[in-house]
This record gives sequence, C-alpha cells and structure tokens, in this order.
Amino acid sequence: MKSFMMRGTKILATGSAVPDSSLSNHKMSEIVQTSDEWIFTRTGIKERRLLTGVNQSVADLAILASRKALDKISMNPQDIDLIILATSSPNDLFGSASQIQCKLGAINAVAFDLTAACSGFILGIVTASQFLQNGSYRNILVIGADVLSKWIDWSDRSTCILFGDAAGAAILQSCSKEDNSILEFQLNTDGNYSNHLSISYQEEINPHPILNLYQGSFKYVVMNGKEVYKFAVSQVPLSILKCLKSLNISVGDIDWLLLHQANERILKAVAEKLSISSSKIIANLSKYGNTSAASIPLALDEALQDKKISHNDIIVVSGFGAGLTWGTIIMQWKSY
Repeated sequence: MKSFMMRGTKILATGSAVPDSSLSNHKMSEIVQTSDEWIFTRTGIKERRLLTGVNQSVADLAILASRKALDKISMNPQDIDLIILATSSPNDLFGSASQIQCKLGAINAVAFDLTAACSGFILGIVTASQFLQNGSYRNILVIGADVLSKWIDWSDRSTCILFGDAAGAAILQSCSKEDNSILEFQLNTDGNYSNHLSISYQEEINPHPILNLYQGSFKYVVMNGKEVYKFAVSQVPLSILKCLKSLNISVGDIDWLLLHQANERILKAVAEKLSISSSKIIANLSKYGNTSAASIPLALDEALQDKKISHNDIIVVSGFGAGLTWGTIIMQWKSY
C-alpha cells in the first residue's frame, strides 16, 4: 500500500539537447527583410537551433535530453514511474510521451503529454511535485521540448526570428520535507487573451459533400508581440512577489532569476521591476532564441554545468506564454 504522508520534492539531475543545425541572424536576413542588428537590439537573440533532416521530431530531442539526465546519476530508465512531456509541438496529435517511454526503455512508467506552451515546464514540475508529495510515485521524468520551427511561417518576420528548437529534462524524486527543493508555486491562466499567441485550427472553406462536416488543419504560430510583452512585464513580477510573500522571504534573498527565455527586454524589465540585479539573471537566449517549453530546463541545465548555482541557492523560476498562462516556482537548489 502506498503511503500518502506528505513529502518533499528534490531534483536529482538535469539534461538538455539542441539540434546541430544553427541559423544565425545574418542567415535569417537572407530569408526575410531584417538584419543582425535589428534582431539583436529588439530581442537579444543572435542565433537559434533548428531540427532539420528527414523524420526528426520533438521526441528525438526529448530522448537525448532525458538520457543525459539519467546518465548523470546512473539511473536505470526502468526506475522511472512517470514521464511528463511538456510540449506544444508533438509529432503525433495524440501525444509523444509514450514514444519517449518506449525508446528510453522506461517500461514501468506512465507517460502523458502536457500542453501549456512556454509555461509547460513550470506546470510539469508542479504536476510532478503533487504526485511525489502525496506518495503516488517516487521518480518522475519531466521534459520540456519544442520544435516550433515546424510551425513557423518563415515569411513572417515577427515570429520567424524568435523561435528555436530544443529539449530539457529533469528527474524529480520524493524526499523528506527537510530536503524539499520546491518551496512554493503560483499558477495563472487568462483565456481572454489566448488569441495573442496561438497556433489555431483552420477549417476548410467547403464541407464534406455528404456529411456536411468541416475539416481542416493547424496553421502557423501567430503572435501579438506588444501585448505578450505587456502581459509578461506586468503579471510575472506579481506572480513572483506573491510566491515570495507566501514564504515570508524577500527579493533580496533571491540568488538567481530564471525566466522563460522569450526576449531579453522582458528579462531585464521583470528584473528591474523587482529591483533584482541583472547579474542574477540566468540567460542563454542569445544562443537559442525562444525554445518554448524547453527554454527553462535548457537554461537551468547550462547554468548547472557552468557551476553558477550553488547548494542552497534560492532560484526564482517563472514561465509565461500562450494561453495566456504564467507561473512561478521558488526553488532552493540542493546538490546531491
């Protein structure tokens, strides 16, 4: 019988993966009317990675990131109880998590997809924590992965310059309350603004001749950049402050600010609103662009590899994007 005594959550390992193919701002200027200076001054992006080649999908990147995380702690995939794949670009509309479960050899794991775009990894971590804290599962693999290059209109300068492909993974395990790493979370959704960032389903003009059934297909990423910027800069700081208040800790206690890597202007504006030094911002946006659900775990994994983050550091992690959804996790990093 499973124990339902409330426990804590710790992150055992992280991993990340990016495609080999890169697209610089200079090369982008051959595709649409733009320039390196125009893109960099407005976004902070210098290049992005694209998943090219035949039969390459989000699952391939997710599997590679997951294997790297597993290898760091020499964990057998069969010890994973649950796989949560946060993605908005599955290679199967019914979900890609089960493909990952099979190819990883995680034969004992339940697997499902979670769709929340750029907030997906945050929601995945929070969802996993609930299962761990109530004793339902012991080891959970949370993956944030997206290949939005496959859903971009490459003639639309407002979106094609922003997005890149990547995957990031984290292995979470239940632990004692004393070793708990996930201190607090706060989640929000406001569907009134869902049209500001979407990949919408578009019906065909003519119905089926007998059934009178309108079929269709999903189109490209559409974004109202100004509104998304306003939403992020106004709502993300409020979410962070609410989390800090519930823990009775101050902005001064924050060691690192890890935001969804959407736009350098957003990162700096949120930090400025909170009076957080820019030196505390974790950012790799210039190399990868906006990788949606992958951006936070990718940046976290790189910061850990670079040994920026130390034992017991307080990390504020916030995701925001399509839905519109946003959320914050306050994390105290534990080195094992």
